[in-house]
Amino acid sequence: MGLWHVIYEDWQMECCGTPFAVGDEVSRPLLFEGPDSVFGGGRHDRLTEVGGPAEEVGGIRVVRAGPGLTVALSTGLGDDEARLPERGSLFRAAGLLSVERHGARWPEVRGRVREVQVLSQAYSETAPGSRTWQPVAGERRLRTVERCPEWFAEEETDRGRQWKESGVLAALDVPDGAPPVRPRRAAGPS
Repeated sequence: MGLWHVIYEDWQMECCGTPFAVGDEVSRPLLFEGPDSVFGGGRHDRLTEVGGPAEEVGGIRVVRAGPGLTVALSTGLGDDEARLPERGSLFRAAGLLSVERHGARWPEVRGRVREVQVLSQAYSETAPGSRTWQPVAGERRLRTVERCPEWFAEEETDRGRQWKESGVLAALDVPDGAPPVRPRRAAGPS
């Protein structure tokens, strides 16, 4: 079994998701994204390394990183789409796995949920009084829960900054053999 850390963003859950709990078996389409493309980038407490041959499934570039783990590749992996590997070439990178329920279809990853943490992200106004918000890179907190919420909370705004529950980070045990590269922790606290 491989243990993989997966981000399930709030809008994905609130739109089309089904809440899950520790111990549940789930099946989700996973997207591999660059470490700076989610929640404003910055510090991450869980990065995943994947490696394997690049394939095309339904017009989407995917990597079969091991038995039971097929992930779609995001175009946000680098400065431009040229970083996507050619079909048949080997791909290896560190990034984030996230649930993707919108767009094209690719194989889902099945596994058992071992841990659920609500991820709260700090946001700041893009300009004073704009009421338009952007994530603050590296400012996030994790709170362990037994069950993923269906709806996520926002905290009060204080001087142009607010905290918002922005999704969950789930630890997923994927059966059918361990992938060739295991998840790793990035340096620094969460």
